[in-house]
Parts: sequence; structure tokens; C-alpha cells
Amino acid sequence: MLAPWLELPSVAESIAAMSDAAGLDLESLGTSAGADDIKDTAVTQPLVVATSLLVAAVLDAAVGLPEGAPTAGHSVGELAAAAIAGVMDPVTAVGLAARRGRAMAECCRATPTSMAAVLGGETDDVLAALEARGLVGANVNGGGQIVAAGPVEALSALKDDPPGGASRVIPLSVAGAFHTGYMAAAETDLASAVNSVIPAEPTRPLLTNADGSVVGSGAAYLGLLVRQLTRPVRWDLCMAQLAALGVSGTVELAPAGTLTGLVKRALPDVATLAIKSPDDLDKAREFIAEHATASTKLPTGTPSDDRSDRQIR
Repeated sequence: MLAPWLELPSVAESIAAMSDAAGLDLESLGTSAGADDIKDTAVTQPLVVATSLLVAAVLDAAVGLPEGAPTAGHSVGELAAAAIAGVMDPVTAVGLAARRGRAMAECCRATPTSMAAVLGGETDDVLAALEARGLVGANVNGGGQIVAAGPVEALSALKDDPPGGASRVIPLSVAGAFHTGYMAAAETDLASAVNSVIPAEPTRPLLTNADGSVVGSGAAYLGLLVRQLTRPVRWDLCMAQLAALGVSGTVELAPAGTLTGLVKRALPDVATLAIKSPDDLDKAREFIAEHATASTKLPTGTPSDDRSDRQIR
């Protein structure tokens, strides 16, 4: 995923600094490593965040990221979103992604759990059915997709007998039940790591996976990001917030494609662009020029500052 970007100025220098922060050779992992080498979540997480942030820097230098444009990340992508919004620097974000990935990998080794995508069905009905089976709707992705997480045996039974209204259940090749209580030890570990970060205030609207709202405090955002390890990702609410903010087009940073597909299904009137290689930069220039003037204002009642723990939960 990194190979085409390394040919651009300053990218190799940036990935070297990120590699030091992660304790991994990200350049090798992102260019010559095989699938088996990068499927470990301890490797995948910092590699994905590093790639997104390198592409964001290239895009900003070549095109310019429009001021005031909302930013959102899915799961570990929240760390990339935080850096793009100025809450922390990119190297710090990659270092935290590595710490997060290692801690979550430890949790996965402790208990055999997994995840599966449930396609179709009404959100509330599917979530209720999962809870009845001892499972969690760990990613409520919108567009008719909910990712169930929990014990392997329960997921196997779910595949054989999908919830009412769901068309099918697809097992996912993941290490464990992310965004559930099985990640409690990882949440504690990440909280310890985040305590050493002095956050800045976001320079652009920054959406949280907790409920899709805009968070105006860097410290509050980091707290939400930590707690998200054991709570569901509400990407459906993030997309609803993008629509409420008047977004007319979304740009997904490499490695791109999944979130763009979700936006297409949930927000058919919103234009999309997935940046997968430097060849897409010219498209990005035209796309941003077309959509950068779209209104992006906080909707009435949206919290934009620090929130109490009661409100967060």
C-alpha cells in the first residue's frame, strides 16, 4: 500500500520517523511484506494510520485540505482523523496506533473471539437479536451492515441462523472481538499511553465514533477514542452527521475503498472519491475544488466542547 507513495518527495523521511515511533519497519511492511506479515492487528493498525497520514500530507501539499472540512475516522482511523484535525502530530498518532494494536492483539490471544458482518435487516432488530445471542453489534456501519462480535461458537451459530430480515452473515478474518468488553485490558493500556499526550484543540470539525457528534476539545476526543475500544463504532451516526453538516463530497484516504462504499449506500446524494494511489491526486484537485465551498456548520444542538462522562456514555 505504500510503494507508490514512497516515490514522492519527503515520504520516505516521514515513514522512517513513523517507523521509529511504532517500533516497526513500516516501509518494508507497506511495500514488500506478504499478507501473512501484515494481518496481525499489532502491525495492521500502525500501518493503516501511517498510510492515511502520509497520503493526507501529500494531498495537502499538492491540493490543499479545505479549511473547516469535517474529519472522521473509522475505529483506528480515529487516530488519523485526530492528527489531521491537529489534536496531535502524525508521528504521535502512529505511535499510539502501534500501542493500541499490540494491546488489542494481547486481548485477542487471551480469549478466542471473532467478528462477522451481518448484511440487511433493520438496525434495532439486528442489534436486539445479537444481544439475545450473547453478541455485540461492534460496528454499526450503516448501509445495511452491522458487524457482530463475540465468542466464536456464537458467531458460527449466527451464520447458520441469521437474524430476521438479514440476508446473510459473513465471517471476517480478524483477530478477535474488537470494540467489545473483551478489549478491556487494551482500553486500560491505551489510556495509560494517552496520558503522556498533550492534545491541542481540533482545527476542524472532528467527529467521534461514539455517537457521530462533533467534539471541540482535544482532551475530550482522546478520552472518547480510548473508551471506544470497548464500545461500538457508530459509523452510521458519523455519516448522518456528515450529511447534517452539509457535506456534498467525501474523500477517503488510502488504503481506501471500504468507507467510500458505505457512504455510497447510506448517502447516495453525496459524491465520493477514494484515493488509492498518487494517480488519484489530479482527481482530488478537481473534486475538492468542486466541493470545498459546501456549507459545513454545526447543526443546532450539536455539542462542540468538552462533555461530561454521563453525556459521553
